[in-house]
Amino acid sequence: MVPLRQDAAVMGLVGLAHATSHFSHLLLPPLFPVFMREFGLSYSDVGLLMSLFFVVSGIGQALSGFLVDRVGARPVLFTSLVLFGLSAAVAASAQGYGWLVVSALLAGLGNAPFHPVDFSILNQRVSAPRLGHAFSVHGLTGNLGWALAPVFLVGLSALSDWRQAYQAAVVLYAVVFAVMVWQRDRLHTQVVVRQPGHTAGADVAFMRLPVVWWCFAFFLLSTMTLAVVQTYASPILQAVHRVSLEAATLTLTAYMLSGAFGMLVGGFIAAQARQVDRVVALAMAAGAALMLVAATGWLGGLGSMVVLAITGFAVGVGGPSRDMMIRRATPKGATGRVYGTVYSGLDVGFALSPLIFGFLMDGSMYAATLAGAAVTLMLSVYAAVGVGRRLHPVG
Repeated sequence: MVPLRQDAAVMGLVGLAHATSHFSHLLLPPLFPVFMREFGLSYSDVGLLMSLFFVVSGIGQALSGFLVDRVGARPVLFTSLVLFGLSAAVAASAQGYGWLVVSALLAGLGNAPFHPVDFSILNQRVSAPRLGHAFSVHGLTGNLGWALAPVFLVGLSALSDWRQAYQAAVVLYAVVFAVMVWQRDRLHTQVVVRQPGHTAGADVAFMRLPVVWWCFAFFLLSTMTLAVVQTYASPILQAVHRVSLEAATLTLTAYMLSGAFGMLVGGFIAAQARQVDRVVALAMAAGAALMLVAATGWLGGLGSMVVLAITGFAVGVGGPSRDMMIRRATPKGATGRVYGTVYSGLDVGFALSPLIFGFLMDGSMYAATLAGAAVTLMLSVYAAVGVGRRLHPVG
């Protein structure tokens, strides 16, 4: 058995990298009001920045898996961190909307390889009995990265100004990069050796596996629900229950922290479960039921906020088992390619969700928006069951 200290070091490094990736998801959004005031932008203008981010990240993620398998995870990780630093530097120097577009594109490009990179390192460098815990740490740190970004950027902007906040972000990325270079030996992965007669068709053979596309569908659907919570939970609570902006924002924070705790618990479950797809399906079904209760408004403002926070825990519990499910669906030697393709569903979900559910929000159909998110999460249960049928065929 590999010493715990060695596995823990790899988990910590990959977790730090993943937190940095999620921090970069929210590199621009917390200061959208500042940009709108500073540069005379509309909601459509700033919304397009996030669409650009996720389009670039989604396409790049599907392609970067091939690169990770070919050259290894470590050099791709280093390049991503440099791109994040450049994105923050461009934002700090922004003189207009075009600069923000460039910043969003650089951040999306930097974000693209992270799941192929992270899971290639974890699957190769962490011992198999501890992979459930490794996936738990990975998901938990991602949530913490989301939680840190608004506090970091808005807090520093309040203390000084927004440009200095982005300059501080450049320093933050530089520190993370230095840590990764310092501990680079722990991040080394084996590349896929191309045998004589290897063809390009062999590289994409995994795309013919139905289980890969069931996994993709699961990520797309479950992420659409997460995007609704991140984007619209606060205005829904304010409109339906007349709660304050502070209380509504606190609910979103509670959802993320509850999700992080759920992932911690889910790591122990994933480490013991034989059929992790069932764990995923049950966790998402519980989350969908709780969200549907919140959508009814039966419990009032406080009750709805509490139920939404608990929903984060239910969904979080399924996170490590979800990652283990993808691992079991991955053919040997195709880790980067499969994770890149499957996790691009995450970016597609983030890109599609505001377009679909924004229509309901514009029509003041607030409860229907939350109910629609619950139904979408329930559809992801069907996708998880579809994965399970292909991992554990009957007969």
